Amino acid sequence: MVIKTVELSLVCGVTSKIPAGTLPEFAFAGRSNVGKSTLINGLMNRKSLARVSSQPGKTQTINYYEINKSFHLVDLPGYGYARANVKVKEQWGKMIERYLRTSQQLRAVFLLLDIRHEPTGQDVMMYDWILQAGFTPVIIATKADKIKKSQLQKQLGLLRRTLRQESHVPAKQPGDQIRIIPWSGQTKSGREEIYAVLDELLAGPEAEENANDLI
Repeated sequence: MVIKTVELSLVCGVTSKIPAGTLPEFAFAGRSNVGKSTLINGLMNRKSLARVSSQPGKTQTINYYEINKSFHLVDLPGYGYARANVKVKEQWGKMIERYLRTSQQLRAVFLLLDIRHEPTGQDVMMYDWILQAGFTPVIIATKADKIKKSQLQKQLGLLRRTLRQESHVPAKQPGDQIRIIPWSGQTKSGREEIYAVLDELLAGPEAEENANDLI
């Protein structure tokens, strides 16, 4: 995949209706401090496409980025920001759940998890929401540059085991087959693997089915 054009085409707030759309959509979800903006900027070869802030919880809308005039990358609100009040947290949750349930063009969901830590209860809840919506999430293990290479497989195993053991929704694949792509915001390691998943899903229904079988 070669990124030629990127444009912020639509922003949806709490009261906005999820657009029907005509282009395939690929959603990215994760905790407010997991490095989602850094990932999106890295994937799109932009320094400030998605706003990176030292203060978590800045993304409070659903942002649609039109890529190559052929698909949308959808940035969902970051969840789990501890300082947000209960009402705001509920609004974010409802926005995300409504999008997953009603988007007509959604093709896949990428769930970002911090490779250094065991997934939280909210991470598992998001994983379950994605499964309930009919998708098998592609897990992106962010901040891979923050651990030693010798720790990589151990941490990936921790993510898989926690999702498998804590999830309340039957998955299409056994937990040890959950597809996880390690990502480094510093070196952009993992970018080609993510591009490959996007290319597979954009290629057509048959390729999409094959890609899901791999996830």
